[in-house]
Amino acid sequence: MSWPAPQPGLLIRYSYLWAREAREGREEGAKDRPCAVVLVLLREGGKAPLVRVLPVTHTAPMNPDDGLEIPLATKQRLGLDSARSWVVLTEANDFVWPGPDLRPAVRGDPASVVYGMLPPGFMRVLRERLVARWRTVRAKSVPRGE
Repeated sequence: MSWPAPQPGLLIRYSYLWAREAREGREEGAKDRPCAVVLVLLREGGKAPLVRVLPVTHTAPMNPDDGLEIPLATKQRLGLDSARSWVVLTEANDFVWPGPDLRPAVRGDPASVVYGMLPPGFMRVLRERLVARWRTVRAKSVPRGE
């Protein structure tokens, strides 16, 4: 398995644990899915970095401010399906990189957890929308162990 250095914009395959699943007492995500790395915190003493990821889903958000649609051309370049997909802006998972919940990407290199990088322009909009959303909504971040 390949472990690239985590960086914002990296789209990975990950066993995402939804906040509702965590409240139900689950410790594992029910489904592996693409997730966008949005934050990497480097730690002192050579400790592995902490990473925050946002899930990607085919379910359109009820409130358009709660998600950002990924353009079809970007999905095609990353090897994702052609169905509409959104990055969810109202919750996240935090974990130490690399974590046990990383999964091989379905398409591309089977030995890698990475689909590829989201475009800089998309990431700029994602960051702006994420910051705005987390200022107005009590977002949920699920810690996934050390």
